[in-house]
Amino acid sequence: MKKLIWLAIAFSLMFAWGCAKKQIPQDDVVVVEETKVVVVEEEPVVEVVPPTPMEIYESEYKKLPTSHVVTKGECLWWIAEYQQVYNDPFMWPLIYKANRDIIKNPDLIYAGQTLEVPRTGYSLEEVKESRKKAGASWKTLEPKQDAVVPGEMKAALGYL
Repeated sequence: MKKLIWLAIAFSLMFAWGCAKKQIPQDDVVVVEETKVVVVEEEPVVEVVPPTPMEIYESEYKKLPTSHVVTKGECLWWIAEYQQVYNDPFMWPLIYKANRDIIKNPDLIYAGQTLEVPRTGYSLEEVKESRKKAGASWKTLEPKQDAVVPGEMKAALGYL
């Protein structure tokens, strides 16, 4: 029995001192954090000014074609009505005036003719006169709001 007592004491001592890890008190723990400092140079802020409606219209107006090749069955009325030309059929006399050397009779145009589409060089009064000649009502001699005319004319009419 003495041997058993000594064996129990030996196991007890072994568990008490040998196998357990020592706990480190929290006061002794030192935490080191690394921080990276990144220096970013600020670029100067460039304020972007959105284009005005007049600038947008003028840039689109410059892209429109300045000539039109007649195809079979077309007439000046239809050509003036095309959205990329004037979007207003009553403005056909402007095309006729610009092409008098090619067109002898405005009722007779032929396939293959290349007609100039005037984009500048006419006034609001000329547009009103053309619309009147084409048969527009005297109440609506000014071009419609969606008519394709120079930007200054649209601005003068209050459309921009």
